[in-house]
Amino acid sequence: MDTIAQPIDTALPPLPGQRLARGVARALRGLDFVTVEEMIPTPGLRVDLMALGPKGEVWVIECKSGPADFRADQKWQGYLDFCDRFFWAVDADFPTHVLPDDTGLILADAYDAEIIRMGPQTPLAGARRKAVLHKFARQAAARLHSFRDPGVAALIG
Repeated sequence: MDTIAQPIDTALPPLPGQRLARGVARALRGLDFVTVEEMIPTPGLRVDLMALGPKGEVWVIECKSGPADFRADQKWQGYLDFCDRFFWAVDADFPTHVLPDDTGLILADAYDAEIIRMGPQTPLAGARRKAVLHKFARQAAARLHSFRDPGVAALIG
């Protein structure tokens, strides 16, 4: 019996949350958003995915691999101060009834995602928006630089 070889996706992230982040980033790119994974808006906080929209809107997406992962997250409400909208990204098997109703919801896998519920819009204040966009740009540029010149990390300590 002949079998058709399936292509191996060597770029598939190893961890479930990273796979969700990849699918969400792909879907948001289709909506003209750009994203930074593992974004640090302020010391002590690290969001799974921060997205910047075509009109300057800032979204934070937290990717949860299961209910235990969600219950262990004690910092998510602190992320609300750094975005215009907040979303949870989960897979199709996640029991979404445990997620707060007043937050956004995205169903995702490693390849795509769909916004099921928009999070409420709470616009950032001007000074906070400027600070968030500045950090977003610097973190994105630093990662691009590290990608293009991997040895640069040794130069900056």
